[in-house]
Amino acid sequence: MAEKILIMGESGTGKSTSIRNCDPSITAIVNPVGKPLPFRGSKKFNTLNGETDADKICEFMRNSAKNGAKIIIVDDFQYILAIPFMNRIKESGWDKYNDFGANYYSIIDVCNELPEDVCVYYLTHCETLENGLTTVKLIGKLLREKITVEGLFTIVLRTGVSEGKYYFFTQNNGKDTVKSPMGMFDAFSIDNDLAYVDAKIRNYYELDGAKSDEEIKTMDEAKAGDVEKPEPRRRRGSNKQEETSKADECDLPPMFPESGHERRRRDGKTREDVIADNEQKVAEYVQKEADATASTEGFEDADEVPFNVKPTVEAPALEPVPRARRTRKNREE
Repeated sequence: MAEKILIMGESGTGKSTSIRNCDPSITAIVNPVGKPLPFRGSKKFNTLNGETDADKICEFMRNSAKNGAKIIIVDDFQYILAIPFMNRIKESGWDKYNDFGANYYSIIDVCNELPEDVCVYYLTHCETLENGLTTVKLIGKLLREKITVEGLFTIVLRTGVSEGKYYFFTQNNGKDTVKSPMGMFDAFSIDNDLAYVDAKIRNYYELDGAKSDEEIKTMDEAKAGDVEKPEPRRRRGSNKQEETSKADECDLPPMFPESGHERRRRDGKTREDVIADNEQKVAEYVQKEADATASTEGFEDADEVPFNVKPTVEAPALEPVPRARRTRKNREE
């Protein structure tokens, strides 16, 4: 079974650009939209352009692996859902969503048929849900409610931009579904270089052709980013002052939107108390989701994707955050 890796991020944060240093002789790319890649030399890659049909994409992936590809990239993975949706937008009924979901799932599931020394990267857009959690972008509720997509992956990275530099974030920040195996990435942020990520994964899992620990250490020093993991917010009354890290400056969405509620609620909770409680709920939810694995027991020989299972983890109900207190000094400023 091939190693599969999910990389999510907003448009323009360096997902496709991260491919630039991959070796074209061992890299195959699925490009559903067919748009040019944003770097020189992209035409050297073996690329399947403008295709969203799962059967054709899976066949391309199998053939690429047989012909020596060690890296297979599905770029703009969200368009595997979006393009068929737009092509059938005038159709009524819900059956089409089953088709979209099965098509999407098949392109992930094909990894079970590929050699173990192949790494498959799925680059996709992300979105922020109403509860403040940033996760992979989907269409409709079927895949999100019936299958936790991130649960199918051991490694989920996120792209971001800080001070004009492009990064991969390797660890969960309490607001997203990012995850990676223990000890694989020491740094919270790394350069958005997919070739480096591939080298790290091959070294960690001791795959054929992996670089030595000494080579990886040298690469780590060169590729480590300067964005640090954000410190969790502390409850009111803590003696330790909050530290503002560069991660707060990244292209990451706010965790909890402001609301029109009173500064202190009837139950006595302050704004800081509500934020702390919400962050704790999200942290527990993310941990449970990260530990959960999509169950396939009983469906190994099924012809269709089992979309009738219950959600793995239920999203937490977050409390509205009271407004920040306005002081005379703030009004004068």
